[in-house]
Amino acid sequence: MSEQITLSMMREKLYCAVVCDALDSLGLTNQSPRIELPPQTVETFLVGRCRTTLWSDMFHEDPSPYELELKAVDACQPDDVMIAAAGGSIRSGVWGELLSTAASNAGCIGAIIDGAVRDVRQMREMKFPVYARGRCIYDSMNRQRVVDLDVPVEIDGVIFAPGDLVLADCDGIVVVPQAAEEEAIRRAWQKVHDENVTRDAIKGGMKATEAYEKYGVL
Repeated sequence: MSEQITLSMMREKLYCAVVCDALDSLGLTNQSPRIELPPQTVETFLVGRCRTTLWSDMFHEDPSPYELELKAVDACQPDDVMIAAAGGSIRSGVWGELLSTAASNAGCIGAIIDGAVRDVRQMREMKFPVYARGRCIYDSMNRQRVVDLDVPVEIDGVIFAPGDLVLADCDGIVVVPQAAEEEAIRRAWQKVHDENVTRDAIKGGMKATEAYEKYGVL
């Protein structure tokens, strides 16, 4: 395919597993966290750009509560996906309705939280996609805070860098480094086409073994 594959085209045709396969074929075999970060609000295919925040647990009174998380939210651009690398901590709900509202107003299209969230009902009513480890009713004040933003962060040993392409669906989450994006997406796009041909052949009565031998796609 010679034309540029846009984010809207990816949302229509791709899915996380096929992008992960494409990355595997490029030798990028650690681009999807193996931990569960299930959809907490709506099940939708999320495709956007990483806007990263690094979180830390805290056990003292915060002199500047919410400072950096608000700065990160206000800096969001259209098609951003907020990445909150909180080390899996469920000490508090670090993401909720108000942050979702502010982020959405700035163009953010979803959030991936390696930690806990709250206000799930309200975010579900907003149809704002949030993937997270779990839920916690406690407020983050004096429990967790953003300590850095717009830096490479890690979730389960996978690096999410600012501006990287990130995709999430009910199967999992995959991040595509910018240096490999064009080739990875081209390969994923081609595999979707090849899978469609293989599926049609099997539906038409071809045995799975024969289809694999003929088309080389599984």
